[in-house]
Amino acid sequence: MGGYFPLEEVQFNQVESEEQKVQAGALIREYLEWLNERIRRDYAIEFDVEAMVNSDLSAPDKFHPPDGRFYIVQYGDKIAGVGCLKKLEDGGGEIQRMYVAPAFRGKGIGRAIVDRLIDDALSIGYRRLKLESLEFLEAAHSLYRSVGFHEIHPYADNSMESYQSAEQLDQYYAITVFMEKDLEIGTG
Repeated sequence: MGGYFPLEEVQFNQVESEEQKVQAGALIREYLEWLNERIRRDYAIEFDVEAMVNSDLSAPDKFHPPDGRFYIVQYGDKIAGVGCLKKLEDGGGEIQRMYVAPAFRGKGIGRAIVDRLIDDALSIGYRRLKLESLEFLEAAHSLYRSVGFHEIHPYADNSMESYQSAEQLDQYYAITVFMEKDLEIGTG
Protein backbone atom coordinates (compact mmCIF):
# COMPACT_ATOMS: atom_id res chain seq x y z
CA MET A 1 0.00 0.00 0.00
CA GLY A 2 1.06 3.54 -0.37
CA GLY A 3 -0.22 7.00 -0.87
CA TYR A 4 0.46 10.67 -0.77
CA PHE A 5 -1.02 11.48 2.62
CA PRO A 6 0.16 11.29 6.19
CA LEU A 7 -1.65 8.17 7.43
CA GLU A 8 -2.82 9.89 10.59
CA GLU A 9 -4.64 12.49 8.48
CA VAL A 10 -7.06 9.92 6.96
CA GLN A 11 -9.66 8.43 9.30
CA PHE A 12 -12.40 5.92 8.53
CA ASN A 13 -15.63 6.06 10.51
CA GLN A 14 -18.36 3.46 10.06
CA VAL A 15 -21.65 5.29 9.42
CA GLU A 16 -23.86 4.67 12.46
CA SER A 17 -25.26 7.88 13.94
CA GLU A 18 -27.93 10.09 12.40
CA GLU A 19 -25.33 12.85 12.00
CA GLN A 20 -23.06 10.47 10.09
CA LYS A 21 -25.98 9.38 7.90
CA VAL A 22 -26.70 13.01 7.04
CA GLN A 23 -23.02 13.64 6.21
CA ALA A 24 -22.69 10.46 4.15
CA GLY A 25 -26.01 11.11 2.41
CA ALA A 26 -24.90 14.59 1.40
CA LEU A 27 -21.70 13.24 -0.18
CA ILE A 28 -23.44 10.37 -1.93
CA ARG A 29 -26.12 12.74 -3.23
CA GLU A 30 -23.43 15.16 -4.51
CA TYR A 31 -21.68 12.29 -6.29
CA LEU A 32 -24.83 10.76 -7.78
CA GLU A 33 -26.23 14.12 -8.90
CA TRP A 34 -22.96 14.89 -10.69
CA LEU A 35 -23.03 11.46 -12.38
CA ASN A 36 -26.71 11.77 -13.24
CA GLU A 37 -26.23 15.19 -14.83
CA ARG A 38 -23.36 13.88 -16.93
CA ILE A 39 -25.19 10.77 -18.18
CA ARG A 40 -28.36 12.77 -18.81
CA ARG A 41 -26.38 15.28 -20.91
CA ASP A 42 -24.10 12.84 -22.73
CA TYR A 43 -26.23 9.70 -23.01
CA ALA A 44 -29.88 10.79 -22.53
CA ILE A 45 -30.48 8.41 -19.63
CA GLU A 46 -30.82 9.03 -15.92
CA PHE A 47 -31.45 7.36 -12.59
CA ASP A 48 -33.40 8.21 -9.47
CA VAL A 49 -30.82 9.81 -7.17
CA GLU A 50 -33.13 10.10 -4.17
CA ALA A 51 -34.19 6.45 -4.39
CA MET A 52 -30.53 5.42 -4.43
CA VAL A 53 -29.56 7.68 -1.50
CA ASN A 54 -32.59 6.53 0.51
CA SER A 55 -31.73 2.89 -0.14
CA ASP A 56 -28.11 3.46 0.88
CA LEU A 57 -29.10 5.15 4.13
CA SER A 58 -32.07 3.03 5.15
CA ALA A 59 -31.21 -0.58 4.26
CA PRO A 60 -29.80 -1.94 7.52
CA ASP A 61 -27.70 -4.73 5.98
CA LYS A 62 -26.67 -3.17 2.68
CA PHE A 63 -23.30 -1.70 3.71
CA HIS A 64 -22.99 -2.61 7.37
CA PRO A 65 -21.05 -5.22 9.34
CA PRO A 66 -20.62 -8.06 9.48
CA ASP A 67 -20.81 -8.40 5.67
CA GLY A 68 -20.33 -4.80 4.54
CA ARG A 69 -18.86 -1.42 5.37
CA PHE A 70 -20.12 2.15 5.06
CA TYR A 71 -17.38 4.69 5.75
CA ILE A 72 -17.27 8.41 6.04
CA VAL A 73 -13.66 9.32 5.38
CA GLN A 74 -12.10 12.28 7.12
CA TYR A 75 -8.96 14.11 6.10
CA GLY A 76 -7.78 15.95 9.17
CA ASP A 77 -10.96 17.31 10.72
CA LYS A 78 -12.91 17.58 7.43
CA ILE A 79 -15.25 15.09 5.76
CA ALA A 80 -13.49 14.19 2.51
CA GLY A 81 -15.25 11.18 1.07
CA VAL A 82 -17.22 7.97 1.38
CA GLY A 83 -16.70 4.35 0.48
CA CYS A 84 -18.91 1.30 0.79
CA LEU A 85 -18.56 -2.45 0.65
CA LYS A 86 -21.56 -4.71 -0.02
CA LYS A 87 -21.99 -8.48 -0.03
CA LEU A 88 -23.07 -9.93 -3.38
CA GLU A 89 -25.29 -12.99 -3.79
CA ASP A 90 -22.35 -14.96 -5.25
CA GLY A 91 -20.48 -14.64 -1.96
CA GLY A 92 -18.08 -11.98 -3.17
CA GLY A 93 -18.12 -8.29 -2.34
CA GLU A 94 -18.77 -5.12 -4.29
CA ILE A 95 -17.25 -1.68 -3.86
CA GLN A 96 -19.88 1.03 -4.14
CA ARG A 97 -20.27 4.79 -3.68
CA MET A 98 -16.54 5.43 -3.59
CA TYR A 99 -16.26 9.20 -3.81
CA VAL A 100 -13.74 11.85 -2.80
CA ALA A 101 -15.00 15.44 -2.72
CA PRO A 102 -13.26 17.65 -5.31
CA ALA A 103 -11.42 19.77 -2.71
CA PHE A 104 -9.67 16.64 -1.40
CA ARG A 105 -8.63 14.98 -4.66
CA GLY A 106 -4.96 14.45 -5.44
CA LYS A 107 -4.07 13.69 -1.81
CA GLY A 108 -4.19 9.88 -2.05
CA ILE A 109 -7.53 9.61 -0.28
CA GLY A 110 -9.11 7.55 -3.06
CA ARG A 111 -6.22 5.11 -2.81
CA ALA A 112 -6.65 4.97 0.97
CA ILE A 113 -10.35 4.18 0.57
CA VAL A 114 -9.87 1.40 -1.97
CA ASP A 115 -7.01 -0.08 0.09
CA ARG A 116 -9.20 -0.08 3.21
CA LEU A 117 -12.14 -1.68 1.39
CA ILE A 118 -9.86 -4.40 -0.04
CA ASP A 119 -8.44 -5.08 3.44
CA ASP A 120 -11.98 -5.26 4.85
CA ALA A 121 -13.08 -7.64 2.08
CA LEU A 122 -10.14 -9.90 2.91
CA SER A 123 -10.95 -9.84 6.63
CA ILE A 124 -14.61 -10.67 5.91
CA GLY A 125 -13.44 -13.61 3.79
CA TYR A 126 -14.51 -12.53 0.32
CA ARG A 127 -12.62 -14.28 -2.47
CA ARG A 128 -13.29 -11.56 -5.03
CA LEU A 129 -14.37 -7.96 -5.27
CA LYS A 130 -16.39 -6.41 -8.07
CA LEU A 131 -17.34 -2.88 -9.00
CA GLU A 132 -18.94 -0.85 -11.73
CA SER A 133 -17.87 2.55 -12.91
CA LEU A 134 -19.11 4.78 -15.69
CA GLU A 135 -16.84 4.88 -18.75
CA PHE A 136 -15.89 8.55 -18.35
CA LEU A 137 -14.37 8.00 -14.88
CA GLU A 138 -10.91 7.23 -16.26
CA ALA A 139 -9.03 8.29 -13.12
CA ALA A 140 -11.08 5.82 -11.07
CA HIS A 141 -10.36 3.04 -13.58
CA SER A 142 -6.63 3.77 -13.34
CA LEU A 143 -6.81 3.61 -9.56
CA TYR A 144 -8.68 0.31 -9.62
CA ARG A 145 -6.27 -1.22 -12.14
CA SER A 146 -3.33 -0.11 -9.98
CA VAL A 147 -4.62 -2.32 -7.14
CA GLY A 148 -5.30 -5.35 -9.32
CA PHE A 149 -8.81 -4.94 -10.75
CA HIS A 150 -9.42 -5.99 -14.36
CA GLU A 151 -12.39 -5.54 -16.69
CA ILE A 152 -15.13 -8.18 -16.83
CA HIS A 153 -18.58 -8.56 -18.41
CA PRO A 154 -21.58 -7.11 -16.53
CA TYR A 155 -22.38 -9.24 -13.49
CA ALA A 156 -25.63 -10.25 -11.82
CA ASP A 157 -26.65 -8.34 -8.70
CA ASN A 158 -24.97 -5.12 -9.85
CA SER A 159 -26.20 -1.95 -8.21
CA MET A 160 -28.17 -0.47 -11.11
CA GLU A 161 -30.51 -3.42 -11.67
CA SER A 162 -32.90 -1.97 -9.07
CA TYR A 163 -32.93 1.54 -10.53
CA GLN A 164 -33.28 1.09 -14.30
CA SER A 165 -35.90 -0.21 -16.71
CA ALA A 166 -34.73 -3.11 -18.89
CA GLU A 167 -34.28 -0.73 -21.84
CA GLN A 168 -32.25 1.76 -19.83
CA LEU A 169 -30.28 -1.04 -18.18
CA ASP A 170 -28.93 -2.07 -21.59
CA GLN A 171 -27.97 1.56 -22.26
CA TYR A 172 -26.35 1.80 -18.83
CA TYR A 173 -24.33 -1.38 -19.43
CA ALA A 174 -23.06 0.09 -22.70
CA ILE A 175 -21.49 3.06 -20.86
CA THR A 176 -20.24 1.16 -17.81
CA VAL A 177 -16.94 -0.52 -17.02
CA PHE A 178 -17.34 -3.60 -14.84
CA MET A 179 -14.26 -4.75 -12.94
CA GLU A 180 -13.16 -7.54 -10.62
CA LYS A 181 -10.23 -8.30 -8.33
CA ASP A 182 -9.39 -11.82 -7.22
CA LEU A 183 -8.60 -11.83 -3.51
CA GLU A 184 -7.27 -15.39 -3.31
CA ILE A 185 -3.85 -15.56 -1.67
CA GLY A 186 -1.08 -15.21 -4.24
CA THR A 187 -3.26 -13.63 -6.93
CA GLY A 188 -4.27 -10.20 -8.18
